[in-house]
Amino acid sequence: MPTMLAGLNPGWVLIIAGVASLFITMRSVRQVVTIAAPLLALLLLVFAPQNADLVTTQVLGLKMVLYRVDALNFIFSLAFLIAAVLNGIYALHSDDRIQDGAALFYAGAAVAATLAGDLMTLFVFWELTAISSVFLILRAQTRAAYYAAMRYLGVQVLSGVLLLNGLAYVLKSRGDLSLEAFTDLSDPGVLFIFIAFGIKAAFPLLHNWLQDAYPKATVVGSVVLSVYTTKLAVYALARMFPGQDHLIWIGATMTVFPVFFAVIENDLRRVLSYSINNQVGFMVCGVGVGTPLAINGVAAHAFADIFFKGLLMMSMGAVLYRTGTVKASQLGGLHRSMPWTTVFCIIGAMAISAFPLFSAFVTKSMIISEVASAGYAVIFLMLMFASAGVLEHSGIKIPYYAFFGHDSGLRVKEAPFNMLLAMGIAAFLCIFLGLPALFPGFGHEWLYGLLPYREEAMGYSHHHLFSFEHILTQFQLLVLAIFAFVLLKRVHAYPPEKRSVILDSDWTYRKVGYNLVKWAGTVWGKAGPAMTAAFFRITSRAYNWIEAAFSPRGELARGGVLNGAMTIWTAALLGIVLLLSFMAVG
Repeated sequence: MPTMLAGLNPGWVLIIAGVASLFITMRSVRQVVTIAAPLLALLLLVFAPQNADLVTTQVLGLKMVLYRVDALNFIFSLAFLIAAVLNGIYALHSDDRIQDGAALFYAGAAVAATLAGDLMTLFVFWELTAISSVFLILRAQTRAAYYAAMRYLGVQVLSGVLLLNGLAYVLKSRGDLSLEAFTDLSDPGVLFIFIAFGIKAAFPLLHNWLQDAYPKATVVGSVVLSVYTTKLAVYALARMFPGQDHLIWIGATMTVFPVFFAVIENDLRRVLSYSINNQVGFMVCGVGVGTPLAINGVAAHAFADIFFKGLLMMSMGAVLYRTGTVKASQLGGLHRSMPWTTVFCIIGAMAISAFPLFSAFVTKSMIISEVASAGYAVIFLMLMFASAGVLEHSGIKIPYYAFFGHDSGLRVKEAPFNMLLAMGIAAFLCIFLGLPALFPGFGHEWLYGLLPYREEAMGYSHHHLFSFEHILTQFQLLVLAIFAFVLLKRVHAYPPEKRSVILDSDWTYRKVGYNLVKWAGTVWGKAGPAMTAAFFRITSRAYNWIEAAFSPRGELARGGVLNGAMTIWTAALLGIVLLLSFMAVG
């Protein structure tokens, strides 16, 4: 590759293309740009030299590495760029310049952040992902989308502010902003950075921006949003906090709690939003374990998740596009009129549920195996429960209620060809990544060959991945989960598909916060006038007293400036000043 092109950051290509798309009025030209730009960026990434600072600069005496490729950020960037191509194909049916531009810019900012070689560069593109992605929610042009977008922007900006504070502390203590792993969370700067990453990763109690915003975005917007923000945070955690024990418990909690909310949720895009929390939890847990095989599992599972989660989001987007709803209570029987979408959705469901010969089977198991090897028995049981729960809500609930279940009577057209093409490519990846290596470099070995610790990955593949014990264990888990679903449906104990609004941590501001504000408004409405009048009476009396004492016509001025009273007051004030000065010096 020519030297000039070797230094061209793939993320910058997408950012430039995104800005250009805002001004391209011809739909056909813009469609070419939305697909050609990610393809060009892919070529730049594949042929870029690794383990070298490709673009650097000096700012205020600090070295900033704007572009660096290594084994860890390569696989994340590769997944981001492939997803950008699929997103461009999926959006070909729409004619929305702002959406097209925002999607490209957002993807480019995520890629540029991943390829950053220092904290300041990471921060700049970290913020650009927040600003650009909010337009994908706003373009839905509904009142609910507007409020969700504002909350989303506020949370994302907060993450950036914390990151900026953290890197300021780190610069003061360490003297540089290099991307070196942190070990001590007691350092204020490190803690700020940890929380900033945790917000974007949607840690428990910091997560509800995700369920609030993603389901309210446009059809295309939800698909694009599901790819970048949380996976960028996972990459940042893997880069800066590998082996941090706190992440093991945080990740395990993330895998478990969404199961309960997703099972009872009526909005199927919101179900998938909870499933993002669930799958990211496995990755966060792997980062906490921090061994080479665990980090391999994190990178591999993030790669696979982008496509099987994207596929499920695409299928629900197609349903929304044709029917106008993704409410489980209003759907059913769509397999008759949308057969291809049904097939692709089932493939995505099997992939996320880790069926053998599907992608999550070869990625998630590395994390779970390392948790077991490290002796975390409770964590292991939590992850196994969460794995069964994934099948319940995303593996079964999504396709069952959307395409089967009761017949809603909806008879619509199949999804547009461009949507089917994007879903077809994603479905192919979901299957291909889970296949045994029929020959070297085929199936899962292609993915394993991209991982940061290739030798450990290949050793795991040869000795454990497709062993009889592993396959049997996974089938037992899946069969039991399917049996539980069927049994609960037969005895009418499974939560029915009905209109509902589910609150979790957003209860604090939607219920408690709202009621407190409402109560305060009521109290002020009754007591406010009297309190205001009392305040003005007191301040008026105080003013009159001060004027009577200290004005030129007051008591202290009577009989001349240098009378005895003034002398006494002056001496008293000087004494007070001296006393305060003495106390301050002491």
